[in-house]
Amino acid sequence: MITLTLLHPTQSVPVQSWSFESESVVRIGRATDNDVIIYSAVVSRHHVELWKNPSGWEIINFGANGTYVDDRAIAQVPLVDGMMIRLGNSGPKIRVRMEVPAPELRRKTPLSRRASGSLTADAAQKRESLVSSRSSIGKEGTIIYTDDGFTQTDFE
Repeated sequence: MITLTLLHPTQSVPVQSWSFESESVVRIGRATDNDVIIYSAVVSRHHVELWKNPSGWEIINFGANGTYVDDRAIAQVPLVDGMMIRLGNSGPKIRVRMEVPAPELRRKTPLSRRASGSLTADAAQKRESLVSSRSSIGKEGTIIYTDDGFTQTDFE
């Protein structure tokens, strides 16, 4: 799973997070067909794409104003857990978190032969439900980035 957290421009506190569990491509930009929509004068309609490949995630810049990691313009680089991405030289900052899925609770004994088998399955379902309730998956709303902060729209 990959989680993207948009940070407040002046306070560096989280404003909105998006988590993606099974997507192999995550698109970020101003256009409504992106997975993460951020309206800002420095964000392009299709600014960046995050691609999942066998060796991990990578970020590819398509933005006219560039994408920056550690204050350096990038074209295409591997993503690292905790990496900070800036869209445009002075635009929104996004923190990247990558999680390795927790190993499932499984034994070599078939489920029908385990006395506590249904409890194990129930625990896994409850854990999955808890994880889903703490994160937004995909397009939850739209963030408008302004020079003096963020405006949130289209949230339920």
